Amino acid sequence: MEKITCKSDALIKRQLALNDALELLSGKWKIVLLRSLYLSGKMRFKDLLETVKGISPKILSKELQQLEENLLITRTVNKTKPITVSYTLTDHAHETLPVIHALIEFGLKHRIEIRQKLL
Repeated sequence: MEKITCKSDALIKRQLALNDALELLSGKWKIVLLRSLYLSGKMRFKDLLETVKGISPKILSKELQQLEENLLITRTVNKTKPITVSYTLTDHAHETLPVIHALIEFGLKHRIEIRQKLL
C-alpha cells in the first residue's frame, strides 16, 4: 500500500507543478512576450508594444508586471532623459524556451494538419 501512496504523491506533485507552470504562462500574451524578449534581448515598453501585434498598452503593462513578479523578466529603469524602462529575460526564464519552441513546432504541425483536413 505504501508504494501506491508514494506513487500517488509523486503524481500529485507533478500535477501541481504542471498547474503552476500553466498558470504562470497562461493567457494570450505571456509566451509571446517571453519569445520576443528572447529574440531581441533587452526591449523597451514601446518596442514591445510595436513588436507584439494586437496587445494594448494596459494589457502589456499588466502582463509585464506579472512576468516580473514571477521572476521571468527584469525591469530596469534607465537613467536617460527622458527616463526609459527596459525589460530582459531572467536566467530562470530561459528554462521556458524549450517549452516555447515545442509549442511553436506543435502549432506549425497542427496548422498543416487542420489545413489538410479542411481541403
